[in-house]
Amino acid sequence: MTIKLQVSEIQIDKIGLKVGLEIHQQLGTGKKLFCNCASIESTDYPIKFTRRLRITKSELGELDPSALFETSKQKTILYYANPESSCLVEQDEEPPHDLSPDAKETTLVIASALKTNIFSEVYVMRKLVIDGSNTSGFQRTMLVGLGGNLEVDGRNVGVQSICLEEDAAKLLNDSAELREYTLDRLGIPLVEIALEPVSGTPQEIKKIALTIGRLLRATKRVQRGLGSIRQDVNVSIEGGGVVEVKGVQKLEQLEKVVEYEAKRQHGLKIIQEKLQKIDTERIAKERDVKDVTEAFRNCKSKTIQKALDSGAVVKAIKVKNFAGMFGFEPYPGIRLGKQLGELVRFFGLGGVFHSDELPNYGIEETEMQQVKKILDIQQSDGFLVLAGEPWKLDVVIESIIRRIEEAKIGIPAETRAATLSGETVYLRPRPGASRMYPETDIPPIIVAKNEIEEAKKKVPKSWEESLLDLQKQYELNPQLALQIFDSEYLDLFESICRDKRASPNFVASVLCGTITNLERRGLDSKLLKNSDITKAFEFLAEGKVAKESIEIIFESIMSGKTCTIEDAIQENAITSIDDNELNGMLDKLVLSNIKIIEQQGERAIGPLMGLAMKNLRGKADGQRISQMLEDKIRSQIATSSKGN
Repeated sequence: MTIKLQVSEIQIDKIGLKVGLEIHQQLGTGKKLFCNCASIESTDYPIKFTRRLRITKSELGELDPSALFETSKQKTILYYANPESSCLVEQDEEPPHDLSPDAKETTLVIASALKTNIFSEVYVMRKLVIDGSNTSGFQRTMLVGLGGNLEVDGRNVGVQSICLEEDAAKLLNDSAELREYTLDRLGIPLVEIALEPVSGTPQEIKKIALTIGRLLRATKRVQRGLGSIRQDVNVSIEGGGVVEVKGVQKLEQLEKVVEYEAKRQHGLKIIQEKLQKIDTERIAKERDVKDVTEAFRNCKSKTIQKALDSGAVVKAIKVKNFAGMFGFEPYPGIRLGKQLGELVRFFGLGGVFHSDELPNYGIEETEMQQVKKILDIQQSDGFLVLAGEPWKLDVVIESIIRRIEEAKIGIPAETRAATLSGETVYLRPRPGASRMYPETDIPPIIVAKNEIEEAKKKVPKSWEESLLDLQKQYELNPQLALQIFDSEYLDLFESICRDKRASPNFVASVLCGTITNLERRGLDSKLLKNSDITKAFEFLAEGKVAKESIEIIFESIMSGKTCTIEDAIQENAITSIDDNELNGMLDKLVLSNIKIIEQQGERAIGPLMGLAMKNLRGKADGQRISQMLEDKIRSQIATSSKGN
């Protein structure tokens, strides 16, 4: 049973929304932060090894809540490595080498551009991370400076801090028992810029992220491409805790995430207000949690049967006076039952069933009545049902009880992950101060006055000036210049246009238009390597392919039908024909369609061009085909007129 409350569309400016951005940008040093390994993506991994990471207490004897949460999952971590992109440092078999001087300089330039107060002495810290993304169980990070500001449309947005740190390993797969990573990305230098929380609409937050992204790109010292820049978003509303959302990679996604979190948090506040009017009791495990495995032995639920087949048990939790509250929905899709489902799934369980949605999902009235009898459920009570291994259920049930209690208080401070659709899902509790402690293998980093002065001299032009330079240098129209500057392809664009054999406007339109349109059709741009794109334009300059064939080639690779430019050309029978061959083919086309030309005159260019492109697409330039065909049609019309 889902109870819906008629709530008008959320008024974001009325709920005290505040958003703080943390920008994580990979630096374009070409090397890693504490070794000389190249920051490249490998294609094969001859080295494999496993780890089990354990939690340790801080120097004050405390346990970090987020680390404790990860430990409870008891996962084995499998790592894949290639010597061309990682070494013993990434495998945590060798101490870190000296700090990359290029990474240090780039960070000082970025800090200077933001008018940050840079420290003269920087200490490397260990940030406890035991989700497997760091082989050592911690991430090395250093606070470079505090303060500063970013101007966005005449508004000053404060800078809290700037850090230089290692990027994490790249997640490949995550199952109930095993988590897999590659070490390509681990150790790549990363600058973290934390901005002061600000009030504003999702659109205004997006503009702030866009502005700082442009500032970073203007330095020409940062990496580009999907995954090279990520935003963590700290979102809160009046009266609620701060929720950190990890892994926002695109600006459109950022806008949706802020809007969803505002709605989710305000929905939880409405749920809290409703719960405060109900006489609820704290769940007592000894009294309110029961083993109901036998009641579900013949259950038709696939989730429960799969768990039982693996030796799991089924437990039910009674929640007094909670009838209707699991399914209560102040906004579409925002309900406590969904929040609990997210929590349970992150422990590797299939999900949790609550009384407001039953009977359903293969659980019938018979099982419900047995559960109600075992738990002594009254009409006003609610209950939850979940299945899993006994040791894991104990941990999960503790988390569920805690989460229900938090719902009575308001919006819990927690860490969530952004989804591609712009929603968020539970990830882990917020970390505490006990996760940070000094790095014992690296001495303090000294920042000399002359280094800061040199960094200030290297602060780039504003992005507006950089954009104008780009537009003038390559004679781009303003729209294309902006698109290529904001895209992940600027470095590639300049590389292709450097030898002046390709038209910059055409290159930019392909990179920002053709590839984007293919992505919108569901094709995967990750399959299209920069080397493939470069080679395609080289073939175009050499006359081996026509302009129109570029889209055909990219479509073939991005669809997975072919892997290389050469394969795509062969698969699609792409050949470049000379003017003599093209002339002959168009003559035949005109002669075979004399009647259409006589009936439509010069308007015949439309249907005949369509026929021509069926046979010539990808073999000759479309503009050249159109011009030659138009000349031939006019010549034929003139000839026919003389004959009459």
